[in-house]
Amino acid sequence: MPKSIVVIGSLNLDLVARVDRIPVPGETIIGLDFETYSGGKGANQATAVARLGAPVKMIGKLGSDAFANQLRDGLEKSGVDTSCVENVAGASGTALIESSADGENSIVVIPGANAHLLPEDIDRYRREIEQAAIILAQLEIPRETTEHLAHVARSAGVPLLLDPAPAYRLSRAVLSCVTWLTPNETETRLLLGLNPDGVSSHSAPEAAARLLDMGSRSVILKLGAQGVYLAGQEVEPAAIEACEVEVVDSTGAGDAFNGAFAFAMVHRGMEVHEAAAFACGAAALSVTRAGAQASMPTLEECELFLGRCRASRP
Repeated sequence: MPKSIVVIGSLNLDLVARVDRIPVPGETIIGLDFETYSGGKGANQATAVARLGAPVKMIGKLGSDAFANQLRDGLEKSGVDTSCVENVAGASGTALIESSADGENSIVVIPGANAHLLPEDIDRYRREIEQAAIILAQLEIPRETTEHLAHVARSAGVPLLLDPAPAYRLSRAVLSCVTWLTPNETETRLLLGLNPDGVSSHSAPEAAARLLDMGSRSVILKLGAQGVYLAGQEVEPAAIEACEVEVVDSTGAGDAFNGAFAFAMVHRGMEVHEAAAFACGAAALSVTRAGAQASMPTLEECELFLGRCRASRP
């Protein structure tokens, strides 16, 4: 049996308001629609892996509220092993999301039960972590838990793919444990203290070099419609073009990428650049649908979509 991909992170219920545009501070606008979806960056990435057909185990915390069963059921229906997802007293994590007509979004995350995922939980599930094919993590759980996980992963020799979202400055000691750091444009800007213009395909090489200097072994800059830029100690620098699509909802696109990238390398044996191209396709396909976990594509869908994408290019 192939090794599981282990995802350690958040589980949230997404409360999504659809609007013509994201309101400016202090402004009240009338929304178009309201929906609830299963979300949380950790659960999204676990779902992305499971939908593609790979064994995946989730480590996280849910509350004791009505949302908890809904979130667990959603993961299990997608094929995620939730045996390491525990319940604690209180509210489950939630995210308040404004999604505009042009596919942009604004998100506020309330950690709830996710704040109770502590370093001792990493130790309790150390066997599952040490036996993982690759570990996927994010920053919607306590900082000390992420830091402890990073050191455990390095000690066990298990690759760690870290999505630094929501972004905060990471120490060199932590970054030195990261195999793949995968920030988007905004997160790259915050990690590096760049100006509001952020990162483009033109400035990506310099930004990647600076992130590598901070300690990470390799980086993938997720640049939305511009695709991704890869660089690292054992990676030939390269820009991977995105597939052009009509955006419905960009929520979860970065999670679709991370899950698909891990899947492609571990369970399809793709080399890094091929895996990144596959993951770009999965992310592009995800933004053509509403919701986070609900938008994650299957392997068959990805292969058909990527075939059409390649055929349409000159």
